[in-house]
Amino acid sequence: MDQRKLALHIAQQWQTDITSRLAEYIAIPAKSPLFDPDWQANGHIDRAVDLAVNWAQRQAIAGMQIEVVRLPGLTPTVFIDIPEFQGETRSPPLLERDRKEHRPKTVLLYGHLDKQPEMTGWRADLGPWQPVIEDGKLYGRGGADDGYAIFSSLAAIAALQTQNVSHPRCVALIETSEESGSPDLPAYMQTLSPRIGTPNLVIGLDSGCGDYERLWSTSSLRGMVGGTLRVSVLSEGVHSGDASGVVPSSFRIARQLLSRIEDESTGKILPAALHAEIPEERERQAAQAAQILGRGIFEKFPFHGATQALAKDLTQLVLNRAWRPTLSVTGADGLPPLASAGNVLRPSTALKLSLRLPPSIDASQAAQTLKQILEADPPHQASVSFDIEQAATGWSAPPLAPWLEKALNQSSQHHYEKAAGFLGEGVTIPFMSMLGQQYPQAQFVITGVLGPHSNAHGPNEFLHLDYAMRLTCCVAEILAAAA
Repeated sequence: MDQRKLALHIAQQWQTDITSRLAEYIAIPAKSPLFDPDWQANGHIDRAVDLAVNWAQRQAIAGMQIEVVRLPGLTPTVFIDIPEFQGETRSPPLLERDRKEHRPKTVLLYGHLDKQPEMTGWRADLGPWQPVIEDGKLYGRGGADDGYAIFSSLAAIAALQTQNVSHPRCVALIETSEESGSPDLPAYMQTLSPRIGTPNLVIGLDSGCGDYERLWSTSSLRGMVGGTLRVSVLSEGVHSGDASGVVPSSFRIARQLLSRIEDESTGKILPAALHAEIPEERERQAAQAAQILGRGIFEKFPFHGATQALAKDLTQLVLNRAWRPTLSVTGADGLPPLASAGNVLRPSTALKLSLRLPPSIDASQAAQTLKQILEADPPHQASVSFDIEQAATGWSAPPLAPWLEKALNQSSQHHYEKAAGFLGEGVTIPFMSMLGQQYPQAQFVITGVLGPHSNAHGPNEFLHLDYAMRLTCCVAEILAAAA
């Protein structure tokens, strides 16, 4: 394979075709069902699927079959099946030490087309559904998380076939409920399992990168429990001067309950059942990532004023983000805006909780643990409930096969001129845990374009176009190496 021709071919397709299609995709408010319960009536997810499928059908890929699979009441899934391609490449004779290596017969490529909601704080000249290209970045919701995946995957395969380079059978699964925790995916996995077969390699393009200077492979993903904590003390609001000191504050009770979970002075999660031992290999990878990224580990975040990171030790920050549990309060109800906040003792407080879990902790058990702790013996016998809305177990990658580790490093050297990096991510991709359980012998390459300041789920999300082009080249080389 001519790496230079590969890079030129993929760059040209991104510049003349893919980027404009992604701009159209960004303009579609295809919010995930958790954030758009009327997604069927609104039709935005179907529009995003139609755009991606129409583009895919125009790609010159031999034998490709594309189907939009729709199960009753569930979000659609795009299923693409591409047969093995036998090009002119010939493998050299295997050395004895390599004979035990089994190259993949089937590669499963994963992505999603649903999106997070708008979020506030966008720059005045930007917006979630307003695609803007500036300084080599495509701004707007969903381009980097994760709409580019189907375009990148098929562009990589097409580029190989253009050079008559072999690749294994490739199956692409593009879902539309990932941002809701992939609740619809198990049904599709069961339905499509006979057609998928047994993948030997999984390439997921929904993860992050530590910087934009090398290929990054995700070594682990945290799990998550999400839900709503509700505390009610009255059937209606009353004058705070009359009731305070007699009626307990729902907000204070909520604070007390959170203190059962988290040390508010350090952020440490208190229940031992929500912690896991960190493997030595992951500690070594964290130290290497800290050495590569340096202060970029925390400087990528838009700290306000003199706000500081939770630790000074860079390796510990990497481990905090990848392997330690953390709690975020991501929303609230029962709190009026400041402009209309009168002297009222409010009847209730509701908080949206997001608890990130170590990769090896079972999320369903953790959710029940969290529910029991929060609901037990409520202060002042207030009405307290914790409604579990999401429980997604994390994932830790199996050891890399020598051929795959070599392919990761070589492709990174070819297209970024630096060896690949390995980093545990703090995000959750429920699909990976499902696949890890279903295909325990498979190899995994989990990667993505969500690097510094790309701000997935937040305001001013962007796709780093040059990085995405180079990543597409790396995917192509990995597929070629798999053959």
